[in-house]
Amino acid sequence: MDVGIVGASGYTGAELLRLCADHPALKVVVATGETQAGRRAGDLYPSLRAAYPDLELDAVDPDRLDGLDLVFLALPHGESQALVPSLRGRVGHIVDLAADFRLKDPELYPAWYGSAHRCPELLDEFAFGLPELFRHPLLGAELIAAPGCYVTAAALALAPFVRAAGVETDGIVVDAASGVSGAGRSLKHETHFSTVDEDFVAYGLLNHRHTPEIEQATGAKVIFTPHLAPMTRGILATCYARPVGLSDTGEALSVLSEFYAGEPFVVVTEAPPSTKATRGSNCAHLTARIDPRTGWLVVISAIDNLVKGASGQAVQCANLALGLPEGDGLPVVGLYP
Repeated sequence: MDVGIVGASGYTGAELLRLCADHPALKVVVATGETQAGRRAGDLYPSLRAAYPDLELDAVDPDRLDGLDLVFLALPHGESQALVPSLRGRVGHIVDLAADFRLKDPELYPAWYGSAHRCPELLDEFAFGLPELFRHPLLGAELIAAPGCYVTAAALALAPFVRAAGVETDGIVVDAASGVSGAGRSLKHETHFSTVDEDFVAYGLLNHRHTPEIEQATGAKVIFTPHLAPMTRGILATCYARPVGLSDTGEALSVLSEFYAGEPFVVVTEAPPSTKATRGSNCAHLTARIDPRTGWLVVISAIDNLVKGASGQAVQCANLALGLPEGDGLPVVGLYP
């Protein structure tokens, strides 16, 4: 199947190229990178040279994408809204990795993103791309909005307990740390090596844009605090909630194990999850504890923010939309050490 990647010059675009190179059914025939147009993908990212020796990045042109089976949009927020209306109906399926079509309520966009949505009539037509929680709408879907990396980590941790009525759904705390690649390829002072190295900092206090998306995906009210960690990849989300009807850690682990039974990309473990264990894989590692002293439930989730948190999940959604085996092209084993 012929694939286009719009925004292939960014980190999520490069990760899509890596995953598609090993996919048995997906062939990248168009890759765009507006700021890198005319440059070969393998020159920008030498890791891609063996798979794409001659692939040249183009400027964005909807006509070049016409007739493709699948198009991934790996663009900064706001740009997909301008492109999707001109692509819809000209390509088979669209998977958007940005936030442009994730939120169902159009009123949330000016509140959290600072501007009104350009095509709110399309919001209900996008399937939310978190297969373990919302698989059925993804089957054969034409339009898919893949969730954010923080959202994926938090929702996978919390949704099993919310759906089982096992926690109070108000006042949940999500404390999460991400690697620097989550900020994208563009140079900014706060993501320079000399700024990030040997530092650990919270940001987006009380107003991070992923907050309403976490609430939409979980059905709970949360306070979300993201942190930037001095690592390239990975997210570790620690979530705190008041349990309802759960008495000990064994029961909490059983909720996770039963909910994710048969899910190839979720590992439930008694050991504390590690971001390095997920590096390069499409797997989420989860654990849970109930503290008998304070009565709190603690659920911890680890993912690779560029794979399960972005490009890997997008490929997983594309497989479902195209009627392919869900795991095609997706690694389950992380890179270690």
